[in-house]
Amino acid sequence: MKPNFITEIIDEHNKIGKFSGKVHTRFPPEPNGYLHIGHAKSICLNYGLACQYNGKFNLRFDDTNPCKEEQEYVDSIIEDVSWLEAKWQEPTLYASDYFEQMHEYAVALIKKGKAYVCDLNAEQMRVYRGTLTTPGKESPYRNRSIEENLDLFERMRKGEFPDGAKTLRAKIDMSHPNLNMRDPVMYRILHAAHHRTKDAWCIYPTYDWAHGLEDSVEGITHSICTLEFENHRPLYDWFLAQLQIFHPQQIEFARLNMTYTILSKRKLLELVQSKLVSGWDDPRMPTIAGLRRRGFPAQAIRNFCDEIGVAKFNSTIDIAILEEAVRGLLNKTAQRLMAVLHPLKVVIINYPENQTEELEAINNPEDANMGSRKVPFSRELFIERDDFRENPPKEFFRLGPGREIRLRYAYFIKCVDVVKDSSGEIKELHCTYDPQTRGGNAPDGRKVKSTIHWVSAKQAQSAEIRLYDRLFMKANPDDAPEGFKANINPRSLEIITDCKLEPAIMEAKPRTHYQFERLGYFYIDEKDSIGERLVFNRTISLRDTWAKIEKVLKGRS
Repeated sequence: MKPNFITEIIDEHNKIGKFSGKVHTRFPPEPNGYLHIGHAKSICLNYGLACQYNGKFNLRFDDTNPCKEEQEYVDSIIEDVSWLEAKWQEPTLYASDYFEQMHEYAVALIKKGKAYVCDLNAEQMRVYRGTLTTPGKESPYRNRSIEENLDLFERMRKGEFPDGAKTLRAKIDMSHPNLNMRDPVMYRILHAAHHRTKDAWCIYPTYDWAHGLEDSVEGITHSICTLEFENHRPLYDWFLAQLQIFHPQQIEFARLNMTYTILSKRKLLELVQSKLVSGWDDPRMPTIAGLRRRGFPAQAIRNFCDEIGVAKFNSTIDIAILEEAVRGLLNKTAQRLMAVLHPLKVVIINYPENQTEELEAINNPEDANMGSRKVPFSRELFIERDDFRENPPKEFFRLGPGREIRLRYAYFIKCVDVVKDSSGEIKELHCTYDPQTRGGNAPDGRKVKSTIHWVSAKQAQSAEIRLYDRLFMKANPDDAPEGFKANINPRSLEIITDCKLEPAIMEAKPRTHYQFERLGYFYIDEKDSIGERLVFNRTISLRDTWAKIEKVLKGRS
């Protein structure tokens, strides 16, 4: 991990002996949705700090709101953190593990005269709270006796009151310049079943009350939060100081904001519920599940998080940095194969009809240890339809009538005839080959201007290929009067059926990355590939085509 302001703080703590030189971090997700790339940054940061300082790392669920939390989300988060290879201390922890202890702490504050039961409803509480420029007003229930507060709080726990009828509030200062310190709510009544504790509780702690207590009980030394919790730190410190229990250090860093991306669980849920995507794991989603299904390697995400570093101030990261992290890794690690997305048949009329030969193809020119494979070659082939033009423009160097090009790993071929169907559409090409050019070079030294990929028709395997692009058309998806959904890219998914792949693809193993030569990086869709039905997702193109598009658009403006 690169040095940053958090490591500087920890180094200073270790220098003065704070926390006895220990470093214990945690990742505390709320199980109310799937994790996204912003959470990956937090996971990598917290786990990375624990590793760097030979410390400990906890995975703890902040499951304090039963109305929004589900076991599905818990399971998905555990899978995501495991996939990123962040190894946490066993067992997996939950805020609900500490509900009884939190209740005891609340009773202790009531007995100290530092908490009270309030009957104001949510709207009244907002009015009494005041504003940034005007102080709040004390609740008429603020000065209840300790005995009355203890009795009411116990009756709240027993379920005697309906939702919203009462809350337990901290007694701090209704004129405090920080609104979070104006008698914040500690407990609210929710008659809702919890995914772990079921119906054992009908009062649930707020995040501000639970957060510091969880950290303290677990012995967390450095509670790393995003910047929106900076104004909550005085409250975090106040609760721990009043209870006189172990006091971690809360440190805030800038959350991840990224171009062409929405990183709000509420908005991502809206996309799912409105069926604008196929689910939380749609490969266009910035969720970790979506990125994994699309084929983003965990190592690339970790590399990205390390590259962008940790800052104190909010900024927006160009998504191209993430995409380049993926390209950079896959270029070194992905096996090469040939695939034809839009097949056009080529018949090599001077090649023996029943002959098939095997040609040597390199699996990855970046890594000789990946070896080579055999590619079958025969009389009938498929090439990309876009690799042929009947009337080629000046800058088109691929196949055309009378033109000679190189087939990757194979031979020079020349188009001698174009066969069309009754509607005038090109049905197939008739070509000749030069048997002296096996391997791709001419003995007489003649040159060709283009090399294209191909697949032998007889041995070709069919597959469905899904071409994914950015989900939003604008760098800031919220930049639309109608809202972020108005900026959804209508071309973010193209599904192509009956694509043709070389037969080596049948040996593909789950979670294996491939570069389909000249087309991009692809990944088997484990969810939709069933039996011999193969579905591949394009993880990313070979180049940043958006950069070119934006350059053209800027030139026109």
